[in-house]
Amino acid sequence: MPSRTGADPPDEYIEAAVHRLLTENPQIAEQGIAVVRRDHSLVLSGEVESHRRRDEILRLVTTEFPDLPLLMDIGVIRAQEPTEVEELP
Repeated sequence: MPSRTGADPPDEYIEAAVHRLLTENPQIAEQGIAVVRRDHSLVLSGEVESHRRRDEILRLVTTEFPDLPLLMDIGVIRAQEPTEVEELP
């Protein structure tokens, strides 16, 4: 895993390492999160099915990369039961 200091902006190796962490970690295995460098930060964006999952992604990345400046733009999909019966023709 690439090393970095808090003063260095994230490079393409850190970006790739975070993306690999999210996709290859057996507890997360998240392929729907985009990892993009912006200015001196790394932005994680996308949608997940619960607040718990979003928090787990943040915990995992900050544990593995404690000095990495992160911006989180991960939303929670609002999947609710239908309120009406769908009638098919």
